[in-house]
Amino acid sequence: MAKSKDKINILFVPYSSSTFIKKDLEFLQKHFDVKPVKWRGKRDIINIAFGVLKSDVVFSWFAFDYAAVAVFFSKLFQKKSIVIVGGGDVAYVPEINYGQFTLGWHKRMLTKFALKHADRVLVVDPSLKKQIKYLLQKPCNHVKYLPTGYDSEYFKPHGKKKNIVLTVGAVKKGNIKRKDFETFVKVAKKFPDISFVLAGKHIDDSIQYLKKIAPSNVTFTGFISDEKLLDLYQKSRVYCQLSRHEGLPNALCEAMLCECIPVGSFQNGIPRAIANTGFYASWGDIEETTEALNKAIAAHIKKGKEARKRIKHKFPMEKREKTIIKLLKNIKKKNKEL
Repeated sequence: MAKSKDKINILFVPYSSSTFIKKDLEFLQKHFDVKPVKWRGKRDIINIAFGVLKSDVVFSWFAFDYAAVAVFFSKLFQKKSIVIVGGGDVAYVPEINYGQFTLGWHKRMLTKFALKHADRVLVVDPSLKKQIKYLLQKPCNHVKYLPTGYDSEYFKPHGKKKNIVLTVGAVKKGNIKRKDFETFVKVAKKFPDISFVLAGKHIDDSIQYLKKIAPSNVTFTGFISDEKLLDLYQKSRVYCQLSRHEGLPNALCEAMLCECIPVGSFQNGIPRAIANTGFYASWGDIEETTEALNKAIAAHIKKGKEARKRIKHKFPMEKREKTIIKLLKNIKKKNKEL
């Protein structure tokens, strides 16, 4: 007999259909009545307004424009609101033109409104809470740290590792520097006998630049299915997360669960994921990245097992699910804040 759902109606406003967002939606649908609403621009303001009116809680992933709209109507109709902050929505990295706060005053104003007026803001890494406090210039007691969670039964090792160094991400202009695909490709020249793979959809013509500077041992997969990505995680020996800015990198955590040895920069949530299970290099530093990769490639297989163990115990999906379910159920109790 199916378990009855709690009588809480949730309006779910996502940024995309990324795996980590879909996972939140899936477990919310197990427990509550959930209505997802896509944001395609101003034409969906009315849809969000009616959705909020019929809901008890609005759940927005990322503090972008639509989150401000959802929070505004939640205040107007006296509903509760939760905003998840993932990284780019509170980032300001002008040297690479990255982050919501590099896009003009109107974008900053909308994001600040969502962050300030949401009943609860959940950040995937503590560094993002510090950033929010800096942006709002006020105490942020309503901002709490809750990392994304990962399914260690799905993301798990299988078969023998190969001499593959992997990184994952959409290939587009903004990511060349932000995820530092440029360094990833250039460093591959130092390892001619190792296969380097960049897996991710080609969004614009920036792939032509990467192909131009890439040696023959670099493969660009383009878009691949979740199943093929899992297979790549399981075959790859090393995973690189060389980014200038990340929240808690999902692909990094998934790869570590598959016993990839991680190599990362020192930015935001990357060291929180890796800790002492991998190796580090400063962002954009080819020499340091080469040294870190040499160590990772030469590392004993137990290093990958340590990486899996860390993600499995530090960021389980079950912990995130229980915390959010408890948070939502609290709205049923009289005089209890989120």
